[in-house]
Amino acid sequence: MTLEKKIQVVGLTEIQKEIVEQLFYYNLEKKMSSYINKFDWKDQEWEIWLTVEQNKKWLFNAKMQIDIDGRDYRYEREDYININDLINHLFDHFKEALSKK
Repeated sequence: MTLEKKIQVVGLTEIQKEIVEQLFYYNLEKKMSSYINKFDWKDQEWEIWLTVEQNKKWLFNAKMQIDIDGRDYRYEREDYININDLINHLFDHFKEALSKK
């Protein structure tokens, strides 16, 4: 499995940016590992893009797009107060989609 990761943040402080990165890697490497290991992904290419921004209401919006050998998963959420909940929520939806396979 080859994995390309891209995280983009808009309007966040440096501390918030670090939190987003830590949560992204934690979810991908810890929480998702049991779901990912169920499948034979050895020859597949993965791309994961995460964009997090602070909106005019001082709340957070995020988009996460995952491409696994041409299969697209896309999740968007808006107006979250807590960055942790926002990132975890996006990954929970992805886990749910993988568990249905």
